[in-house]
Amino acid sequence: MVEKPKDVDIGGKMPTIEVSHQDLCRLVGKSIPINKLKEEGILFAKGEIDEAKGDLLKIDIKDTNRPDLWSTEGIAREIKGRYVSGGLPRYKTKKSGIVVKVDKGLKGIRPFTVCAVVKNLKIYDHSLSQLIQLQEKVSVTFGRNRKEVAIGVYDLNRIKPPIRFTTVKPDGIKFIPLEFRKALTPRQILKEHPKGREFGYLLEALPEYPMFIDSAEEVLSIPPIINSEYTGKVTKETKDVFIECSGFNLKFLIPALNVMVAALSDRGGDIERVRVVYPGRVLETPELEPKAFELNLEYLNTVSGLDLSIERACRLLNQARYEAKPSGKRIKLLYPAYRQDIMHQRDVVEDVLISYGYNKIEAVIPKLATVGSQNPIESFSSTVSDIMAGLGLQEVLSYILTNKKNLFEKMNLREGGSVEIENIVSANWSVFRTWLLPSLLEFLSRNKHVEYPQGIFEIGDVVNLDNREETKTKDTRKMAVALTDNVVGYEDISSVLDSLLRSLGTEYKLNRIEHPSFIRGRVAGIFVRGRKIGFVGEINPLVLEKWDLEKPVVGLELDLQGLVS
Repeated sequence: MVEKPKDVDIGGKMPTIEVSHQDLCRLVGKSIPINKLKEEGILFAKGEIDEAKGDLLKIDIKDTNRPDLWSTEGIAREIKGRYVSGGLPRYKTKKSGIVVKVDKGLKGIRPFTVCAVVKNLKIYDHSLSQLIQLQEKVSVTFGRNRKEVAIGVYDLNRIKPPIRFTTVKPDGIKFIPLEFRKALTPRQILKEHPKGREFGYLLEALPEYPMFIDSAEEVLSIPPIINSEYTGKVTKETKDVFIECSGFNLKFLIPALNVMVAALSDRGGDIERVRVVYPGRVLETPELEPKAFELNLEYLNTVSGLDLSIERACRLLNQARYEAKPSGKRIKLLYPAYRQDIMHQRDVVEDVLISYGYNKIEAVIPKLATVGSQNPIESFSSTVSDIMAGLGLQEVLSYILTNKKNLFEKMNLREGGSVEIENIVSANWSVFRTWLLPSLLEFLSRNKHVEYPQGIFEIGDVVNLDNREETKTKDTRKMAVALTDNVVGYEDISSVLDSLLRSLGTEYKLNRIEHPSFIRGRVAGIFVRGRKIGFVGEINPLVLEKWDLEKPVVGLELDLQGLVS
């Protein structure tokens, strides 16, 4: 829709947003001094005030799974439940009569969309800035930089339904993109418009591009790149808006749309449903019916360490914006449709503790008749870390969760076995990593602006399938190294390996192996006591291309537990 606000973090970082203190208090329905907001109020929204300049607050939200908290409206909603009135927020909807027809040609391009209408808005400076910020934050952070979720917001009064979600040839049409004055083809937009240059990689390899277009042949947008200047410019004069979320998985699109419309409803807007017609199915969105869940009181008290009555637990849950009713020793719950993070009773326990107040929980020293000691693999890992740092390498730390594309496709491997998350919140964090080198290549791809040469290492756990284990999985401690420069080769990485193993007093052998992630003939298996514990070599150019790395990279990976045992 519009340019993202300045100073808003993107990517895998915790979301940082800017809000007006005065606007926040107005939405809460109570004046809250900034000091009290810092010390208590903002904690209910899992946030921390990093900076306060006059009326402007910069808030760091400590949860990447709660996009409903990434706006003034969402924060106010949580605080209001504790200070003014709680209970389940309910959102009434009615039919808009608007139809969006989805063409079958979008399969493999951008196959899904969900849509909504919000009417009778009173848009002013604060509400407009929050709309822009929430739209961009959800698209970039929750939506994986617009790949999984891209959101478009339009002036409904400039649109003539029905609307088609279709495809267009790269040079098949011209329209004026947002914040431009001349008409461009989609191909030209990818090259000339700032948003086209930023997000064009999501479309440039496709034979046709996705497009929303109305019955008057007016272009709404080319998602996930840019809206049109005519329909996609929302101003303080706009009263009614049309919202669409497009992507590849309804599991992400539906909560993203719900977050957007809930925020606008909290500003006084009236929500209307849109009929989305797919080949073979019909959806009516947004879907705002509350979701049901149950919490066991005994489980709550065991996990929390508290001794809450069922009545007290229900009151705390109502403050957290649930509808909670006792049912024997269980609590029957309804929670808002804009939340998609409730997957286990522990998620609900967290909300109880937030309402109770973490600072009110008394610390208890565990009564354990044991003597603590460091795990041998931890001591060994520390030793290895010291050696690698002594070789002039920088240690990095990455997430144990990743995705199959990074593990396999980008590494030039066929998809293999991996431990998957059943109820994923984001496709970017859907499986446990099975090896470390992909994480190092991702790190290098994000730091191409840093001075060369670059030498990094990581020590961490990976998770593999193992039917011999009770859990059918096995955690293994590994260490990986990656070096990159204008000129770097097998000799550079093998010398790092030799220095490490000689420092550890470990004899080893290198035998030629085949590995699709490495250049053929420039990779070797590392063998200790006749057992293969890793590999070392020059990364395949095909892999470098997929990671958008322009300089050669060499790497190695070792099973540290194989060295200890």
